[in-house]
Amino acid sequence: MVKKLYRSKTDRKIFGVCGGIAEYFGVDSVIIRLIFLFLTICAGCGVLAYLISWIVIPEQPAGYIDYK
Repeated sequence: MVKKLYRSKTDRKIFGVCGGIAEYFGVDSVIIRLIFLFLTICAGCGVLAYLISWIVIPEQPAGYIDYK
């Protein structure tokens, strides 16, 4: 089975980008959110990366079941 990257509908704070990335890699979404925060504070590119991810990553389709 092929894994697909989607923005999460269930684990979302703003647009579901971090939740979707966390589901894809099988880690806690807090870790992904901390990485984006670190990128924003230290390098200044976290917000830009998040916005690009929001545009590029499709939203989870209705009825999608994640088989782990």
